[in-house]
Amino acid sequence: MSRVDHAAGREQAWMAQRGGPDGGPPHELVRLLTRLVVAQTALAAAIGLPYSRRHLPSILITLMLVAALWGLGMVVRSGTHAAWIFAIGFETAFVLFGLYRFFTSRYLGGTLLALITLGALFHPAVARAFTSQPYRARQGFSETGLADGAEGALEGGTAG
Repeated sequence: MSRVDHAAGREQAWMAQRGGPDGGPPHELVRLLTRLVVAQTALAAAIGLPYSRRHLPSILITLMLVAALWGLGMVVRSGTHAAWIFAIGFETAFVLFGLYRFFTSRYLGGTLLALITLGALFHPAVARAFTSQPYRARQGFSETGLADGAEGALEGGTAG
């Protein structure tokens, strides 16, 4: 097995593990937004921690913000409509918090990247990516519900 084949196999395994909400590959725009949130997390830590200048409350606020952004990245990666709405709400709160912090202490931090991410979330193509049909539905797979699988289960006699 060549290196290229091995790398392709790892990529397919990665897609199966970290796919969309239904196990399929996530939409390209969902992956882009996930990368933006991860970059925002890294920048919030890289900018916020040196700026806090050993001031314990600032360090704790920055670490809580980084933890919340990390969680947001995990939620956005799912690619669901609820994740999109949650991301819009969280990014709006982050922008407002960043503007408040800018006006009180002239700290901009990751607010610019939050504005970029929020703008990307409001783009119509991204909204469609988060509200599109699941991957398996696009592929034509059917999902058997409980009513279909249990049809006739209560009729007739029992074995025994």
